Amino acid sequence: MLKKIDRNASRIKRHKRIRNKISGTESCPRLSVYRSSAHIYAQIIDDENGRTLAQASTLDKSLGLESTKNIEAAKEVGKSVAQRALDAGIKEVVFDRSGYVYHGRIKALADAAREAGLQF
Repeated sequence: MLKKIDRNASRIKRHKRIRNKISGTESCPRLSVYRSSAHIYAQIIDDENGRTLAQASTLDKSLGLESTKNIEAAKEVGKSVAQRALDAGIKEVVFDRSGYVYHGRIKALADAAREAGLQF
């Protein structure tokens, strides 16, 4: 009998392995990305204090997105989360791709955040 491959279970396993190695601090918080089929979310997290310092997602009406499923939407979320982080005084972060392949929407969000002024 063949075992069914569950992509999300594999991603969660990768994410847990990554999280054992990286952690966000107050001076260098973690930029965590979550992507669903319809939206993309980004949070800047201080793991020591358990606080979310800044966040952005395609659900934000202020971004004025026509479509929330494409690379352009991910770029806007990256710019938005970087701007909110810079407003909060955060210049450097640790990037947490949450087990996703660094390609497509994840890469677009990271590149846009870097262009907006965040350092990884």
